[in-house]
Amino acid sequence: MATEPLQPASDPDDGEPSGWPNRDGLTAQNGARRILLTLSYDGTAYAGWQRQLNAITVQQRLEEALRALTGEPITVMGASRTDAGVHALGQRVHFDTVGHIAAERFPFALNAFLPPDIRVLEGREVNGCFHARFDSKGKQYVYRIHNARHASALYRNLSAHVPVTLNTAAMRRALPTILGTHDFAALQASGGTAKSTVRTVWLTRLTKTGEELTLTIGGNAFLYNMVRIIAGTLIEIGKGKLPEDIFEAALRTGNRLLLGPTAPACGLTLERVFYAWDKPAQPRA
Repeated sequence: MATEPLQPASDPDDGEPSGWPNRDGLTAQNGARRILLTLSYDGTAYAGWQRQLNAITVQQRLEEALRALTGEPITVMGASRTDAGVHALGQRVHFDTVGHIAAERFPFALNAFLPPDIRVLEGREVNGCFHARFDSKGKQYVYRIHNARHASALYRNLSAHVPVTLNTAAMRRALPTILGTHDFAALQASGGTAKSTVRTVWLTRLTKTGEELTLTIGGNAFLYNMVRIIAGTLIEIGKGKLPEDIFEAALRTGNRLLLGPTAPACGLTLERVFYAWDKPAQPRA
């Protein structure tokens, strides 16, 4: 099985050894091993990823499973704090353990303790300074739209239903504007806490198979509800309610009100989290 390098990796941005930064309070303690897991989950029944006091979350269920398996009061750190109703195919999380279970055995062991809508797909041991969130080089999301007169009985929790016929050609023509590095302040929902709203988007793609539209978008990081705002705006463009160049105007002015509504959470899936060893090579539309 391929494993993440235990020694510092070469940074693809500058070609120099990046090292694993020793972040105070965030590195594994002496005698503990750091394990990186890849998770898949259906977020329908959960109030998001992050543990909450008054609701069930994916993090809570995973930590309960880890405690049942290891006997340790383990806290996990996720790469992305997905919202209520959002799904994942490739969420990445790390945790520390003093136990001796082989990293590659954690998926088999943990899945026996987890509900069927949460699955651990991979486990690997990583450097004790590695951090699932702070060492992420980017993420890739997909947003699914069921564009049909009637909603899908089977996929209603995995896609947003749009009963009006969408102009997919217009939607595709609008996408290249958001490629590259921009100040995406207009694409952040209220409540966002990012210190900087500058982000780089390296992939945008809209495909159609029958009644299903799939938006794929990848970038170095995303603002609060950014992908869902992009999806919601594309839907309005597809309906003919917004012009194809609306993203350009929003990026120029920073005006959130120019764009469409935030699309429903059920259509969004975190597909992949990238690290230095698997970061995409170049942007494309």
